[in-house]
Amino acid sequence: MIQVSDGAKEKLTQLMKEEGYDFRADFVRVGVKSGGCSGLEYILKFDKEKTDTDRVFENNDIRIIVDKKSILYLAGTTLEYSGGLNGRGFVFDNPNASRTCGCGESFSL
Repeated sequence: MIQVSDGAKEKLTQLMKEEGYDFRADFVRVGVKSGGCSGLEYILKFDKEKTDTDRVFENNDIRIIVDKKSILYLAGTTLEYSGGLNGRGFVFDNPNASRTCGCGESFSL
């Protein structure tokens, strides 16, 4: 469903620890909502609980939850992390996106 690169895993586990989450027990919530300059924008946050409409995936030892309405938009997406001087932070490499904005935080189909 969603792939997590090694760089993203390293940064996610670091941030989860800093914010009081345990990457082995808690989740990274990934989703999509209306907004952004391209029409849809990504959601990325930490969560301790899942709902009945969430699907759980695990990749590269990261437990990911995606709400039911976001699954179709995110199928095949890879979550990457780009650091350094010109780094943009977390980047969604989404094969379903026909257009993305310059910052990479929103897309359209």
